[in-house]
Parts: sequence; C-alpha cells; structure tokens
Amino acid sequence: MEQGNYTQISAFLLLGLSEEPELQPLLFGLFLSMYLITVFGNLFIILAVSSDSHLHTPMYFFLANLSFVDICFTSTTVPKMLQNIQTQSKVITYEGCITQIYFFLLLAGLDNFLLAVMAYDRFLAICHPLHYTVIMKPQLCVLLVLVAWMMSALNSLLQSLMVLWLSFCREVKVSHFFCEINQVVQLACSDNFLNDKVMHFAAGLLGGSSLAGILYSYSKIVSSIHRISSAQGKYKAFSTCASHLSVVSLFYCTILGVYLSSAAPQSSHSSAVASVMYTVVTPMLNPFIYSLRNRDIKRALKRIIGAPVI
Repeated sequence: MEQGNYTQISAFLLLGLSEEPELQPLLFGLFLSMYLITVFGNLFIILAVSSDSHLHTPMYFFLANLSFVDICFTSTTVPKMLQNIQTQSKVITYEGCITQIYFFLLLAGLDNFLLAVMAYDRFLAICHPLHYTVIMKPQLCVLLVLVAWMMSALNSLLQSLMVLWLSFCREVKVSHFFCEINQVVQLACSDNFLNDKVMHFAAGLLGGSSLAGILYSYSKIVSSIHRISSAQGKYKAFSTCASHLSVVSLFYCTILGVYLSSAAPQSSHSSAVASVMYTVVTPMLNPFIYSLRNRDIKRALKRIIGAPVI
C-alpha cells in the first residue's frame, strides 16, 4: 500500500444531495432549520439535567452525554454542507476531509456505545431494582462513559490514519454531503483491501456487540415486565425505557436503511439521502422523544424557560 506522502490531491469535491441549482436554497433552509433545532433541543436537555437535582441520576447522566454527542455529531457534517451551499463551492480540503472522517467515526461510535450503556442502565433498574443504586454508582457511570470515549477514539484514529496511507491520483468527487469513509476509500487509486476489511470488522465488532448487548438487555426487561402481575406496574416499568427503545429503533433502523440503500443501483446518491436520517434527523428527534412524555424533563424545562412545555 502506498503511503499518504504520494497523495496528489489537496482537496475533495462533495457533490451533496443534489446538484440542481434551484434546490440549493431549499436544502439550505431545511438543513439550517434542522441543525438549529438539533442544537437547541439537545442543549435544553443538557441544561435541564444539569440544573435540576432530581435529574442527577444515572439515566439522565447518560442522556445528557448522548445529547452532547448528538450536538457534536451533527456539527461535524451540517455546517460544512451549509457553507458549501452558501458559497456555491463543493470543495473540502484533504486535511478537512480526514478530520471530518475522524470526528464522524468518533461520534457515531459514541452514539452506539451510549445507547448500549443506557440499555444496561434500564436493565439494572427494572430487573435488579434492589441492587441498582449499589451497582450504578457515579464512579461506574463516569467509567462507562470514559470507556465509550476511549474505544470510539481508538477506532476512529485507526481508520483515519489508514485513510492517510491511501493515494488519490485524480479529482476526487464524493457523492455525499460529507466525507463518508466508505466512499472516500473506494475512490483511492492505491490498494484499499485492508481499509475495507478493517471497516467491516470494526462495524461488525463494535456495532454488533453494542446491538447484541441492547437486545439482551431488552429481552431480560421484557421477561421481567411480563412477570409483573398488575397492568399499572407493567405500564410504569415499560414507560421508563420506552423513550430509549424508540431512539434505539430509530438509530439502528436508519443505519440499516443506509446499508441496504448502498447495495441498490445508484447506491451513492441513495446512501447519501438515507444517511440524512441518522446524521441529522435522529439527533434532532431525540430531545422530543425524551421530553414529550417525561414529566421530570418537562418540569426542568419549565424552570429554565419559564413557560409550560407541551
């Protein structure tokens, strides 16, 4: 494999979601709106959790971390897209592309791990309520988040460095609105066999293990809820994890949609459109999913904004 020193390009071209000039103002307004909703919605969740002592629990600690990651995740891709539309430029520098790949993988991995940690938290709360406070101490909560950061950082660092070793010997056009690593690797002139294997192995190992942990946790949760005799008790137990289950379903179903669309004809454009769901739409919806039917979050939000929250 040739080293990155032989790379003959200084920039990539991001083709975006559409090259039609008349659609650019619509795309700009739509993505700017979604970005602002995402940032302020998740920021309100963080402020609500930090300002209300009743929300200083493991579940809301992980939720605040997820909201922070979602703000950063969306900020990795959307601002550059908006800048390109506004300036009518499709260029992203080589260094900028590698940086975007690193942070995208880092934050996507964190989303993945945090959802698994939150499932484990709900598993302990519902299946082992008497031991919950003993096990889920603040030290363990912080440790779980740190482990998630370290594993995500190592994975993103490895894959970003491997992209640096690739050579690109022509004008590189990425059929996406950000530097999606799979498309960038496929456009390399040098041998990308090892990159492909590492990407698939990391996705299978990190994504698969997190999803397996989530499925195991919820299988135990469903079994525990089924053993509760009263309907009110079942509803109360299920309501504590309904929001998380909704977010998990949305996150993994949209990623599955991207995977399936990549196998279809004209896969590059289909994959770009499908990826909007988990890169923009899912982080935007998370605050609404967690707050609409959560009285604790609603109460904290009322205290912040001084108005009733529907």
